This record gives sequence, structure tokens and C-alpha cells, in this order.
Amino acid sequence: MKIRPRNRRIGILLSGRGSNFEAIAANVSEGKLWAEIAAVISNVESAPGLARARDRGLNAICIPSKGKSRESFDAELVRALTAADVGLVVLAGFMRIFSAVMLQAYPNLILNIHPSLLPSFPGRDVQQQALDHGVKFSGCTVHLVNEALDGGPIVLQAVVPVMDTDDADALAARILVQEHRIFSEAIDLVLSGNCELQGRRVRANQ
Repeated sequence: MKIRPRNRRIGILLSGRGSNFEAIAANVSEGKLWAEIAAVISNVESAPGLARARDRGLNAICIPSKGKSRESFDAELVRALTAADVGLVVLAGFMRIFSAVMLQAYPNLILNIHPSLLPSFPGRDVQQQALDHGVKFSGCTVHLVNEALDGGPIVLQAVVPVMDTDDADALAARILVQEHRIFSEAIDLVLSGNCELQGRRVRANQ
């Protein structure tokens, strides 16, 4: 099955500092990523990433999630993304789980980045999980979002060695460098329309 967004307009969702958003925005402005950031949406008004989006003159929107059901919030989100004519949704530290409302509106068109080599260590406290398990390599994964937490088909991964001297913060910092690199690469791949989903495998067509 082809993965083909209808356009190159991306909607970036974030809940916090927006480090990956900044890296994506820089690649777009420098011509390294052929995409248009149509909207930056946060469920947290005080999110630093939202302020940075406003500083860049982007369409920055806050849709508060507090006190709303998952379905109600997702419906508002879909309306905002549709109004901005978003073809691909990018999660850059967006700390919510989607309902079927969002997943059905953007099937196989939501990308997330996770700071581990999935399927190892889904969820939170990922770097500490890696250290506690004594793994020798960790990394990051860009995947399509489905109903399983951090369980969607894998688009790209990058490997980072785990040093004996690492603590969770040191490991997270080295992984973040690779996140900034491969997230834009994965976005470009999906926007190109040159990949397809075969079972759980995302294959790039040459």
C-alpha cells in the first residue's frame, strides 16, 4: 500500500520545548527539507515550542486538552489540521495518545519519533530503561502512528552506542543529535510518495 500524502504541508504537534520542531523548521528554511510547515499545534499554551513557532511567524495554535475527552480533543485537532490543509502530521514531543478519531482522519500519515530502537523500550523513561537493561546500543526510531503505543511500522532508525560512563541525560543528549537528523529524512521520504507499507514494513522505492 502506497503511503502518499496529498501535499507537502506538514502539521507539527508538540507539548514541550520543541527541539525536534526547531530542527525540522531549520531544515525547511535552509532548503534541506522540501516541505511547508502549515501549522504548529500544542495542547499546552506555555510550551516553549509554541512560542518558538510564533517567533518564526508560523501558524501557531493552542488547543487545550485539559478536561476534554480524548475523542473531543482529537476532533478539534482534526478540524484545525484540515483547515490548514495538512497532508502529513508530525509529532515532535506531543504527549498524548490518539483516539480512532485522529487515526482515521490521517491513516498512516502521522509520524512520531521515539528515543529508542523500537520495539525495545516503548513508553517513558526510555534512556533509563536502556541503562537498566545494560544494552550496548540504543538510538531512535521514526515510526508511523497506529493504535499501539510506540508500536507502528518503522520508517527509519539510527543507532547510538551506550557508553559505560553514560547516565540517562548523557545518553539522551547523544540520541537527540540523531533524532534531529533522521526525523527530517523520514519526513522527506514519506512526503516524496516513494514508500509503501507492506505488512509492518515500510519500503522505499528507488
